[in-house]
Amino acid sequence: EVQLVESGGGLVEAGGSLRLSCTTSGFPFDDYVITWFRQAPGKEREGVSCISSIGGRTFYRDSVEGRFTISRDNAKNTAYLQMNSLKPEDTAVYYCAAGAFAPLSIYTFGEGSFYDYWGQGTQVTVSS
Repeated sequence: EVQLVESGGGLVEAGGSLRLSCTTSGFPFDDYVITWFRQAPGKEREGVSCISSIGGRTFYRDSVEGRFTISRDNAKNTAYLQMNSLKPEDTAVYYCAAGAFAPLSIYTFGEGSFYDYWGQGTQVTVSS
């Protein structure tokens, strides 16, 4: 059974930090691109950051560049999203997704149709 379980969300003040984890099982993690998405109330889902299967390439949407860092530990089948200098506009449910053939492109990594497996999401709330 494929599982992606996000954790690490919560309530934080603006300027604070959170580290999200995406723990996976049931598929060959190190063959998959991992992307973090988020969806705020009333807004469309958007790709936040993407990391290649062996971690050599990463992409970030402009609004999080320089504040968020994506990483992965293939030995632990886990991906991470370190979020610093959080802003109220970062408030959303954050999801991790895995795609065997997801594009490694800043322009298309956020297309949800490229991903095979999804987690259930973790809420991040940033207060002002």
